[in-house]
Amino acid sequence: MGSLFRGEPMCLAQLFLQSGSAYECLSELNPNVSVFQRKFVNEVKKCEEMERILGYLVQEIKKADIPLPEGDVAPPAPLLKHILEIQEQLQKLETELREVTKNKEKLRKNLLELTEYTCMLELTQRFVRRTEYESHLHANYEEFPSVENEPLVDYNCMHRLGAKLGFISGLVHIAKVEAFEKMLWRACKGYTILTYAELDESLEDPDTGETTKWFVFLVSYWGDQIGQKVKKICDCYHCHVYPYPNTTEERRAVVEGLNVRIQDLHTVLHKTEDYLRQVLCKASESVYTWVIQVKKMKAIYHVLNLCSFDVTNKCLIAEVWCPVADLQNLRHALEEGSRKSGATVSSFMNTIPTTQPPPTLIRTNKFTSGFQNIVDAYGVGNYGEVNPALYTIITFPFLFAVMFGDLGHGLLMFIFALLTILYENHPRLQRSQDEIMKMLFEGRYVILLMGLFSVYTGLIYNDCFSKSLNIFGSGWNVSAMFEQQAWRLEDLKANQFLTLDPNVTGVYNGAYPFGIDPIWNLASNRLSFLNSFKMKMSVIFGVTHMTFGVVLGVFNHLHFKKKYNIYLVFLPELLFMMCIFGYLVFMIFFKWLAYSAEDSTSAPSILIEFINMFLFPGGEAEVFYTGQVALQRFLLSIAFLSVPVMLFGKPLYLYWLHSGGRGIRMYRSGYKLIRKESEEELSLLRSHDIEEGSSHSDGGHREGDGEELNFADVFMNQAIHTIEYCLGCVSNTASYLRLWALSLAHAQLSEVLWQMVMRVGLRVDTTYGVLLLVPVLAFFAVLTVSILLVMEGLSAFLHAIRLHWVEFQNKFYSGGGYKFTPFSFKHISLHFNKDDTA
Repeated sequence: MGSLFRGEPMCLAQLFLQSGSAYECLSELNPNVSVFQRKFVNEVKKCEEMERILGYLVQEIKKADIPLPEGDVAPPAPLLKHILEIQEQLQKLETELREVTKNKEKLRKNLLELTEYTCMLELTQRFVRRTEYESHLHANYEEFPSVENEPLVDYNCMHRLGAKLGFISGLVHIAKVEAFEKMLWRACKGYTILTYAELDESLEDPDTGETTKWFVFLVSYWGDQIGQKVKKICDCYHCHVYPYPNTTEERRAVVEGLNVRIQDLHTVLHKTEDYLRQVLCKASESVYTWVIQVKKMKAIYHVLNLCSFDVTNKCLIAEVWCPVADLQNLRHALEEGSRKSGATVSSFMNTIPTTQPPPTLIRTNKFTSGFQNIVDAYGVGNYGEVNPALYTIITFPFLFAVMFGDLGHGLLMFIFALLTILYENHPRLQRSQDEIMKMLFEGRYVILLMGLFSVYTGLIYNDCFSKSLNIFGSGWNVSAMFEQQAWRLEDLKANQFLTLDPNVTGVYNGAYPFGIDPIWNLASNRLSFLNSFKMKMSVIFGVTHMTFGVVLGVFNHLHFKKKYNIYLVFLPELLFMMCIFGYLVFMIFFKWLAYSAEDSTSAPSILIEFINMFLFPGGEAEVFYTGQVALQRFLLSIAFLSVPVMLFGKPLYLYWLHSGGRGIRMYRSGYKLIRKESEEELSLLRSHDIEEGSSHSDGGHREGDGEELNFADVFMNQAIHTIEYCLGCVSNTASYLRLWALSLAHAQLSEVLWQMVMRVGLRVDTTYGVLLLVPVLAFFAVLTVSILLVMEGLSAFLHAIRLHWVEFQNKFYSGGGYKFTPFSFKHISLHFNKDDTA
C-alpha cells in the first residue's frame, strides 16, 4: 500500500556484465538501460530470420487446420549453446517444407492441366459428333468443314492457294467469352469458325486459386497466318490452349493416357499431402516453445545493443533504474546468470549518485490497475509525488454513483462486472481484439465498484427504475389530516392537490429509516424537494473533495523538504477555501439542524445570506444566528488577507533566502550552503540526500539549488498559481453541481422511459395484456441497456473523470513525471492471435 500512496524509491545502478555471461544475466533480469552503441546487430538479424521462419510455419500450420498447442507457463529463454541448434532445426524444417510444398503445388498444377485437357477432349468430341450428324441432314452446311466438303469457303480455291485447315482448342474464362469471340471475328475477318460450350463442373483458376466456370472452345481456321493470329488472341485472353488430335483414334488414345496419368497424380498428391501434414503436426508440437524463446532472445539482444563496451571489449556496461527494494534480486540475477554461463568472473553492479529525475514506479494488481490507469491518463506523477489513485478507488465510483443513483441500473452494472470477473480467465475474454470489449474487461473492477456504489446511492435516493421501494413503511400519515379536522371531504373535491402539514399531530411520525421516504414519489413537489437536497449535497461533496486535495499537498511539501510551502502556500489556500466555501457548507448543515417544520417558513435563504456576506448590505437583514454578520466579516477578512500571502509570501521568502537570510540557511532546506562545513560533512549530507531521493524532487532539482534566483519568474509563477486557485475555488465548486444535474437527468430520463414504454404495456386490457407485455418488456430492456446504462453511464463516467482531473488532482498533483517501464518478459504475448503469423 505504501507504493500505491507514493511511487517506490528508485536508484541508478551501473551493471558490469562479462561478455561471456551477458546473455545469461539479461535472461535472468529485465533492465531498462540507456542508449549506447549497437554490438549485437547480427544476433538480432538472426532472431528476425528465425521469426520469419516461424511465421511461415504458423501460416502453413493454420492453412492445414492443425491446432496450435499453447502452454500455461512460458518457456525460459534458451542458453547460448542451444541457440545454434534451434536455428539449424528451423532452417532444415523450412527447407523441407518449401520443397514439399513446391512439389505439391507442381503436382496440383499438372493435375489441373490434365483435368482441363480431359474435359476439353470430352466436350469437343460432342462437337465433332454433332457436326457429323448435321452433315447428313444438311448437305449444304457443315459447322466444321472437312477436307472433302467445305461449303463456306471454296476448298478447291483455297487448295490452289496452298491454304491448310487447322484447329486450336482450349479453355477460356467465362467472363471473357464474348470479347474473345468478337476479337476473333474482327481480327480474322471471318476466316475462322468458333464453337464453344460451358463445362459442367467448375475448375480452379491457377492464377487466383478460386473455383470458377470455364468454357471449352474449338477454333477452325485456314492458313498459317490466320493460325498465328488465333494463337496470339488466345494468349491475350489468357486461354489455356491444348493440342487437338486430328483423328478419333488419336483422341481416344490421348484420353486413355490422360486418365492413367490423372490416377497416378492423385496417388502421388495424396501421399505428398500426408507427408506434409505429418511434418506440420510434428512442427506444431514445438512451434509454441520456439516462438516464445525467439521473442525472448530478440528482446535480450535488443537490450544488449543498448549497452556499451569498456576499453578492453570484454565487459559490457549499462546504467539502469532499479527500485531500491529489488536491488538484492538484481544482484542475485547477475550471480545466477554468471553461474549458468560458467564465467570465471562474475558480473556485478554498483549504485551511483545522479541528479537526473528518476522514473515513477507504482506497483499495481488487477484490482488497482484500472484506477491507476485513470490517474495516468491525466499524467504520470513526479517522482515521490502523492499518488491520487489510492483515494480514487473510493471517490471515483462514489461520485459516479451520485450521478447514476439507481438501484436497478446499478444492480445490472454490478452483475455484468461480476460475470466478467468470474470468467476473467476465459480465453475469449483475454484474447478479444475488440477495443470496446478490451476496455470493459480491463476496467471490470472499476465497473464493479461503480455498480455497487450505484446500488447504495439508489437506496439513498429510493429509486429503482424510477420507482420507489416502500421497505420500512412511510413516516407520513394521510388519515391524520382527517382525524385532526385539517381536511374535509369537500376539500378533496374542490382541490386537485393538497399539502400535508407536518405540524399536525400524527401526520409526520419520524424520518424514514434509510434513504428518502417513498411518499415523495407521489408528491407533486417531489422535483423541488430533490433539487434542493441534491444541490446542497453536491456542494458539500465538492468542498469536501477539494479540501481533501489541498490537505494532500502537505505530504508533498514534507516529502520534498519544502516546509515553507506549508506556511506560505498550504495554510493560505486552506483558509481561503474554508472561510468562504467551508462556511457555506456550515450554513447548509446549520439550517438543517436549527430549523424544523414548525419554523421552516421563517428560515432565511442560504443563497441570499451567502451573497450578503460579500455585499455588506445596510439595514436589518434576516440572519441565522446572533453575531452572524461579525463572524462573516471576520472570515471574509481572513480569506482576503490570505490572497496576498499566497501571492507574495513564497517569492519574498525565496528572495530573502538568496539575499538577506544566507547566514541561517541550511543545506537540507534545498539551497546553497554558506556555513563553513568541512568537505567530509558536505559529502555526507549530499549522499544522505541522494539516498532519500530528495535531490530528484520537482524535476530533479530544488528551487534555487545552487542557482541564481530569478525573482520575476518565481513571482509570475506564483501569481498565476494564486489567480488560478482563487478563481478555481469558485468555478470548481460550481462544477460539482454537475452531480446534481446528472442525477436529476438520469432520474427524469428513467421516469420518462417507464411512462412511455412500461406504463403502456401495463395499462392494456387483461385480454391482450399478457401477449403485449412480453415485447414491451423486451423493448424496455433494450432501451434501458442502450440509453440508461451505456449512454448515461458513459456520461457519468466522463464527468466523474473531469471532477478528479480538474477539481481534485490539480490541488496537489502535477503529473509531470514519466513512467518506469522495465523490460520484462511478462509483456511478451503467450498466445497466438487470429491475425498473427508468429
